[in-house]
Amino acid sequence: MSGETQEPKRPLVPSANLDPSDWGEFRALAHQMLDDMIGHIETIREGPVWRAPAAETRQRFARALPHEQRQLGDVLDDVRSHILPYATGNLHPLFMGWVHGAGTPVGMVAEMIAAGLNLNCGGRDHVGIEVEQQIVRWMSEALGYPTGASGLFLTGSSMANFLAVTIAKTEALGQQVRQAGLAQQQQLTAYTSSEAHGCIAQAMQLSGIGSANLRLVAVDASGRMRPEVLSAMIEADRAAGHLPFLVVGTAGTVNTGAIDPLESLAAIAARENLWLHVDGAIGALAVLSCELRGLFAGIERSASVALDFHKWGHVPYDAGFLLVRDSAAHRRTFAQPTAYLQRADRGLAAGETWPCDLGPDLSRGFRALKTWMTIETLGSERIGQAIAETCHVAAYLVERVEHHPRLELKAPVALNIVCFNIRGEDSAFIRTLVLDIQEAGIAAPSWTVINGDLVIRCAIVNHRTTRDDIDAFIGHIDRYLGDKRL
Repeated sequence: MSGETQEPKRPLVPSANLDPSDWGEFRALAHQMLDDMIGHIETIREGPVWRAPAAETRQRFARALPHEQRQLGDVLDDVRSHILPYATGNLHPLFMGWVHGAGTPVGMVAEMIAAGLNLNCGGRDHVGIEVEQQIVRWMSEALGYPTGASGLFLTGSSMANFLAVTIAKTEALGQQVRQAGLAQQQQLTAYTSSEAHGCIAQAMQLSGIGSANLRLVAVDASGRMRPEVLSAMIEADRAAGHLPFLVVGTAGTVNTGAIDPLESLAAIAARENLWLHVDGAIGALAVLSCELRGLFAGIERSASVALDFHKWGHVPYDAGFLLVRDSAAHRRTFAQPTAYLQRADRGLAAGETWPCDLGPDLSRGFRALKTWMTIETLGSERIGQAIAETCHVAAYLVERVEHHPRLELKAPVALNIVCFNIRGEDSAFIRTLVLDIQEAGIAAPSWTVINGDLVIRCAIVNHRTTRDDIDAFIGHIDRYLGDKRL
């Protein structure tokens, strides 16, 4: 009625207890936000792939530290106005410039549960450790590792690769290197593809060995490491008095998705007594596909594998993982005999090996739950089929490129990454085209450099991407080439 006035909001009374003062109101607000997020995912095709944060939004997140509390409803309104519209875009089927997973609604629910439980999975005897060990067993089965292998969730494969280099270093020089360091040690040398991810060189730097001692092995026309060149490099380093200790193979290079000849690398590593690590961030989860598994023959002979569930596994970020064949070597590298981490034969301190014995983190979130719920709900077969389908969609993009009068394929396609160019156009044109398409919100390709040429790079990772999406993408390029307008 016109004469009525709205009841003022109740004042927020500070309390030492951080729980809501009104659980019913909190429940209603939380349920509405969950509904909004489900709707956001369900209708993801209807909005732009990406858009830059508005000036108002950038200003919103430049404010000073808040001292007073606010109503949760007002904070959630900020989320709706200033966060949801300006995300990375990787949920959208036409996001394909980088290898980002698209997530699933199941994973979102898992994140909510994990946040509510708020487990610290660094150690102690609780179910979070059991769930993580379940993933270790599943990945051992999928990758052909023996029973008793160890594994650890990390932020991503960059950290997993760093840990693998550290384990290999400790095994090469002995556990005393943890205290003595590298001073006056024989010079270690490691080997990886010239197409390997930059985090391998960074891992050498962080481990104290130095990236100057990482040998970049030449690749063949398909972007795969050449085993004969690797053998020659190892022989030359031994002759120079160095100590070769590590080979890093790549199961899906970042530029083109090439898979190194893992069987040959395993044979060389066994002959030379080197630790064989596989960076499987891009492609290792394709072993879940019956159609693609054979491409990774030899991965089961490696000493360790890094992979990312948040890429092709579509687990919400972040969910990196390291699997190590020799669990004793894994523990020797990281376990700390400190009083506050002592174990007991019962109670909350029970358990022989905790995750904090296998890596540098004592405080760790419950990453295993969203991975477990994703695999348990969808099943490895369905996930594998989704992975294979993205490769089929990539093959369809190749077909469209090869039959297009202006487009030119620039690299072999091993899995799901397609690099192509536009005939007669220079690097500046390619860069401008990619940026224009991104800023128009219609697609998100990227660019990279292949044999000195700047090229358009499309990584088909999203389980939502279809052939119709590829047709729409090519149509946008055609319109751009026709009149430079999108």
